[in-house]
Amino acid sequence: MNALAGGGTLLSFPVLVLLGVPAKIANATSTVALVPGALSSFAGYWPEVRSHRKWLAVLLVPSLVGGALGSLLLLLTPERAFARLAPWLVLFATALFGWQSRRGSAGGDDAPPDPAVRGSRGLAVLAQLGVALYGGYFGAGIGILMLAILAALGLSNIHAMNGLKNFFGSCINGVAAAIFLASGTVDWRSGLPLLVGAVAGGYAGAHFGRRIGRDRARRAVILVGLLVTVILLTQQI
Repeated sequence: MNALAGGGTLLSFPVLVLLGVPAKIANATSTVALVPGALSSFAGYWPEVRSHRKWLAVLLVPSLVGGALGSLLLLLTPERAFARLAPWLVLFATALFGWQSRRGSAGGDDAPPDPAVRGSRGLAVLAQLGVALYGGYFGAGIGILMLAILAALGLSNIHAMNGLKNFFGSCINGVAAAIFLASGTVDWRSGLPLLVGAVAGGYAGAHFGRRIGRDRARRAVILVGLLVTVILLTQQI
């Protein structure tokens, strides 16, 4: 799910809570366990990412800074109020991605960005910082939000976008995981099996996404975004 579109936290977090892990520890454990899976998915998408690697440098720092600040915020405050915004953020990002996907498909996957796109890098950095802040705090749906940012920058190759999204997700969750590990808020008994499954699923998901084709992958991203929104809303009822 994370390799294709994101939203894997919405599976791992509730499962850990169902197993009796306290909510805050479950959140931290899920973050730590999903980092290797994002890296394995990034490796699976590398052939497509290679031609877009300039974006790795542009959005790396805000990903690291936001992830660190968000994880510290989680340790200091309850996650409930911040998570209330999640369904609306994800719904907006899904709609934006759907609109941008239709626009981008007419120009081809490797069409150069126009001047307006080049001028939007500063806004993209700020947006990525906000997404990373939320990602370090809770994280559900950050994949959809990052895909929307990449689409706004003019990228339209869904496989390259997924690879970049998983790289930035691993940066956000990686720095958050380091802070969670240092604070002792990780349940390794349930986290290790989750980590193994995340690595296998991340790499396999990248190849599955490539096999089903770009148009179907785009539709899958939108469907996952709507599913994430519904799940987040029902969790608040």
